[in-house]
Amino acid sequence: MTQKHRLSYNSTIKASFAAYVVQAIVNNFAPLLFLTFQSLYGIPLSQITLLITFNFCIQLLIDALSARFIDKIGYRASIVTAHACSAAGLVLLAVLPDILPNPFAGLLISVMIYAVGGGLIEVLVSPIVEACPTDNKETAMSLLHSFYCWGHVAVVLVSTVFFALFGIENWKVVAVVWALVPAVNCILFTQVPIASLLEEGEKGLSFGELLRSRVFWLLLLLMICAGASEQAVSQWASTFAESGLHVTKSMGDLCGPMFFAILMGTSRALYGKYGERLKLDTCMRASAALCIVSYLIISLSPWPFLNLLGCGICGFSVGILWPGSFSIASRTIARGGTLLFALLALGGDVGCSLGPTFVGMMSSLAQGSLSVGILAAVIFPVLMLTGCLVLPLMLKKKSGRAAGVPRTEM
Repeated sequence: MTQKHRLSYNSTIKASFAAYVVQAIVNNFAPLLFLTFQSLYGIPLSQITLLITFNFCIQLLIDALSARFIDKIGYRASIVTAHACSAAGLVLLAVLPDILPNPFAGLLISVMIYAVGGGLIEVLVSPIVEACPTDNKETAMSLLHSFYCWGHVAVVLVSTVFFALFGIENWKVVAVVWALVPAVNCILFTQVPIASLLEEGEKGLSFGELLRSRVFWLLLLLMICAGASEQAVSQWASTFAESGLHVTKSMGDLCGPMFFAILMGTSRALYGKYGERLKLDTCMRASAALCIVSYLIISLSPWPFLNLLGCGICGFSVGILWPGSFSIASRTIARGGTLLFALLALGGDVGCSLGPTFVGMMSSLAQGSLSVGILAAVIFPVLMLTGCLVLPLMLKKKSGRAAGVPRTEM
């Protein structure tokens, strides 16, 4: 730590935890207001749903392009920019629709700005924590990713309580209040020490070197399957709760996605606390196997309550898959640098889109049967388990190679 920064690396890790809360805010606050946007501004619901797609596409674009400029401008400038964009986008969400001639254009601009922040956070936070000179990086990574879950829970609960007490017509106040989180964390990131992933004078792998590595492609597959396994169920959990338990939309959101997010966060927090006593590779295989079981419960059980319980089990089982894949990649490809984390984030986000889309397509082919769609999507955790079994064999075969040397024959 240099004299310029008085805070310790523990403060860096805490700021990184808060950064994932920021990402949860920018991803989950606006969807709570879709019906409000529809009635307040007279925007068709078909247009409003494009906000989700637009947010996701911007974050994918940032994933793809970020490695080119992050290393040039530095991690500190990039993470500060990410938080500034997140705060600005949330504030503009409450302002632009009312001052622009076209309210929908105001919403799109706001989403675009905070999506840039969310995309950068996705790419930056994991390598920032990985680079911190601390022990038990795998448990720290799991605990880090649990804060996205807790952020998701907080956004839904706090916003819902505020709307119930003060009326949803005051949603702009909530938007500005949530904007304070990235604003404060932005200031904190100007003060904390930030280490480099690479040793001084060390050069990271090039794009071509990564593409020639079979291990990289297997790790990318793990990230895609981790995202797909998570979102294939998470995005449909509310529907299961509404149709199976015959509850309202609000209660369905609480019983479905919230139940899923809480258990996913719990599994990440548990590994963050006790993971140093456990072997990550074993936990990954066990989690993938449990995920397969949860998919079968969700799709094949004739009892709605058991279907919903299966959603919760799925949330618990996928918790370690995403951060675990990051940790395995970091220790396996030692000189991957920012490019490795950016490409893995891109793969994970592709999986997050692919999973629910695949479920929807398969359900449509089965005359709208969501159970059939979920059953078909079991291919993602099956591939995840297969990859977790193959990776150690691949690495053992090449164990004689020096750490960090490109595995071009893999």
